[in-house]
Formats: sequence, C-alpha cells, structure tokens
Amino acid sequence: MVARLKSIFKLDFTERGKYMRFGKDFVVALKQIEEEKGLPAELIVSSLEAAIGAAYKKYKNGDPELEAKVEIGEESCEITLTERYLIVETVERHDREWTKEEAAANGFPDLNVDDVACVDVSPESFGRIAAQTARQVIIQRLKDAERQIVFSEFANHIGDLVVGTIFKSEGDLILVSVSDKTDAMLPKEERINRETYNLGERKKFLILEVRQTTRGPKIIVSRTHPNLLKRLLEVEVPEINDGVVSVRGIVREAGTRAKIAVSSLDANVDPVGACIGNSGARIKSISDDLSGERIDVITWSGDPLQYVRNALSPAKAIKIEPVIDQEKTYRVYVRPDQLSLAIGKAGQNVRLAARLTGWKIDIKVTEPDRLPTMKDLFEDEGIKVKDIIDELGASLWEDDPK
Repeated sequence: MVARLKSIFKLDFTERGKYMRFGKDFVVALKQIEEEKGLPAELIVSSLEAAIGAAYKKYKNGDPELEAKVEIGEESCEITLTERYLIVETVERHDREWTKEEAAANGFPDLNVDDVACVDVSPESFGRIAAQTARQVIIQRLKDAERQIVFSEFANHIGDLVVGTIFKSEGDLILVSVSDKTDAMLPKEERINRETYNLGERKKFLILEVRQTTRGPKIIVSRTHPNLLKRLLEVEVPEINDGVVSVRGIVREAGTRAKIAVSSLDANVDPVGACIGNSGARIKSISDDLSGERIDVITWSGDPLQYVRNALSPAKAIKIEPVIDQEKTYRVYVRPDQLSLAIGKAGQNVRLAARLTGWKIDIKVTEPDRLPTMKDLFEDEGIKVKDIIDELGASLWEDDPK
C-alpha cells in the first residue's frame, strides 16, 4: 500500500492556473488500492482530500481555524483547493474576512455581510513539503480505515468458530492467522494443557474477544472455552444446527474431559444418540479436534434428582437424597465397585457433574450385598438375641439344678 501511494505522490503537484493535478497514474493506482485493500474509492478520495487539507493548514502555519475545502476529481485528477472568507463590516482577520469592497475587488460583487466567498487557491510554493505531508497523512488514514474494516468484520463474530493457522510460536507468544489480512493471539490461559502448536498447523478456535487498539484490532482466540465445544457440536450434529436438539449445559476441563447436557424437542429423536452418532463417529470427530478430550453426553432433566443421576454417568447411582442441613446438596449412594467411576480421576467426574447441575454432590458407598444372618432375622421381628440366650440359660438351670 505504501509503495502504491508513493507512486501517486511520486511527482510534486502539477500547478496549472488555479488547479493542481495528480499524475496520470492516479486513477490506476486508486483502483488497485481499492481492489487490494477492499476500501471503497470514495473513502480513499475523501482521505486524500482530508490529507491535502491538513497539508495546506500546515503550509499556512498550522492555523486550526483556517477554513479550507479540498475536492478531487476522480477522472480528471484535478485538485481544487478553496479558502472561505466571511463578509463582514469591519475586518479583524485579514486571512479569513473581507469587507464587501474587498469581496467585489476579488470578483464577488454580489455578496453581502455574513455571506461566504469561496476562493480557489494554488500557491506556487505548495509543493514537495506539502506533498510529503499529504502522503504521510493519507497512509495513516488508509491504515486506520483498513483496521476499522477488520475490527467491524470480527467484532460481529465474537463467539463464532474460526479455523486458523499457527504462524508464530515462541514461548508464551502464539499467533494465529485467521484470514489473509488478519492475525489473532492465543493467550496461555486459553490453550489446552499439553497441546502442541506447531508452525503451519491448522486448528479450530473460538473468537473470544476483539479490541480496538492504537495499533489496530487485537483479536483473542481460545481453545478452552466451553462455547468452542458447542460450536463444534453445531457443525457436527445436524439436529443441533436445526434446533431439534438443544444444548442445555457444557462444562470442560479442556483437553481431558467435558460433560454436555442435551434435550430434544422431538420425542422421536434421542438427543444423546444424535450427538454421539453411529458407532460414536460424531463425538469422536469432535474429540479429535480437541486433542482427544473425553466427552460425556447426558440427557438434561428438569428434575434435579434425575439430572444429578444423569450427570454422574457413566457411574450408576443406587440412591440419591437431598441433604437437609446443607443448601443445594445431594448425597449420592453408589456400590463399592462404582465408587472410583463416580468420583473419577482426581475427583474429575463428580466435580464436572456438580458444575453442570449446579448442585453439590456428596458420594457415599452402600454396604455390599450379603445373605441375612440369624441375628438379622430375629432382630427384624423385634427379638434381641441376648434375650433369647438369657431365656435359654434360665430354662436349662431349672431343668438341671446341679
């Protein structure tokens, strides 16, 4: 872009009477910038007009109150620079005011007080320095306009899925190319633990944040956000994209395990089966995109008891009951062989289940199954074994006094 603008300003402005003119390559260069940068020609021309106006103010000792107007003919390449003079009764500023007599002497005989005279100007010395200033201003304006286009494009896609290519990976700095003209940053806290990011590798990311800075838009992407998993589900599972199956909740410990609660609007569609796919093909594809993250898909329920039971899957609960003296807490009983499955590695399964349901979960073990003893049978009838022994002892003593 800079080289193209230099070609526009390669020569000083050609002064012809009261007009200035760009070089003959101006129209060609204008169209090429429009095609390469995707900036409308009107925006480029208006930026040029503002740049030349700024250069002219600098030429006039930087007077901020100077009223000057610049117009550029896109086809003729001619630059019309106009100064405005207010018609007054008594002149206080000769560089901005005229009396009626001065206006008439300058070719405006019909103007009255408070009218404005627009005078075409083309100072002979308005040359190389002004052109250099105009070039610098227009380069900055075009950069700002290009940045605004990028910002507007991505600001409207926060929370969307994007495919990017790793093009720089040095320590904590990982940059991702998300389009031909735009790069994004993947912060350390948004990366999956133990996942590698090799140069040239393509991965899927969630657009997490777009900020406008003095150096242009700053785009932050994520590999750990729960909505990344949701967007992958929408791509892989047509029933979710069509609205038949709804994702009611997602929790993740990125890279290791996640739990998803789903429900169906159609009684004939199994939400869990739709997400898993034939032979687990759909969920496996998503897991592969997330570096092998294990994904549990469970059925959402409006009944908290059932929801907690489902959330602990693949563990099977024997009994679930609320803890009266603890707010939003359930006590879940499982068989001994299900204990490790219910808790999960380092408590991961029960921890994710609690986050998914919003309830605290206390895992307890039931007693192992066993055959009833004589003690159990008698005590079930309300008879104490000790009482039986005492009675038998007394009876024997009476029968045999020795």
